[in-house]
Amino acid sequence: MSTKVAIVTGASQGIGRSTAIRLARDFDSIVLVARNRANLEETADAVEKAGARTLAIDIDLAQREAAQKIVDDTLASFGRIDALLNIAGAVPQIDLFDMTDEQWDAGFALKLHGARRLTAAAWPSLKAAAGSVVLMSGNSALFPKAPYAAVGTINAAIIALAKAFSDRGITDGVQVNSVLPGPVMTGRRRSYLEHWAPLHNMTVEEATARFPAEAGIARYGAPEEIAELMAFLVSPAAKWMTGSTLRMDGGEVKSV
Repeated sequence: MSTKVAIVTGASQGIGRSTAIRLARDFDSIVLVARNRANLEETADAVEKAGARTLAIDIDLAQREAAQKIVDDTLASFGRIDALLNIAGAVPQIDLFDMTDEQWDAGFALKLHGARRLTAAAWPSLKAAAGSVVLMSGNSALFPKAPYAAVGTINAAIIALAKAFSDRGITDGVQVNSVLPGPVMTGRRRSYLEHWAPLHNMTVEEATARFPAEAGIARYGAPEEIAELMAFLVSPAAKWMTGSTLRMDGGEVKSV
């Protein structure tokens, strides 16, 4: 077991939770960041059972002061930062013409600016440790559509942000990449299907089967599968990979 420290945002559920648990194999200490304290404590229990120490920070990354507090608390507890995995930031799927300014602003504040501020605040420690950063985007960045305009727009901005950080990282010795998951079966997706199905006179099972077929894939991904990719990107094996945008989507994107 190494003595390295990783920060995982969005750690209370879904891909963030699975990533935090997976990283317990490779990191001695995991800092868990999310807004839901109860869920965060459940993740902390699972991570500790997997072998790592934890620090749980329930905070809203959309708040300007959140990033520096996370970094300060991490350094006070563990003294270093070796990896930062920016996973937080669910954006509501609302039509282009129905989105209010407040909803646009909230999406950018949490997913884009939250990741930007936290990466910048952690940068001196990451530079000292020759560390790694991952920013999570999504396939909607590649084909933004009116029914979920904000998701596609913000995810595209995440890719550009990761590219900019990776450019500085070449000089500073910090590795930065972004990940684009395809349709993954998380608790949030299950809740969406449970809401969507009766509106379209379907059972939840029918709705669940419909979406992979429409996307041209065999099945939904599992959060644990994305977590394996995240773990690889912050491992020594991936150290020369920087500025890359990696898709893991079951073949959803058909273009070359």
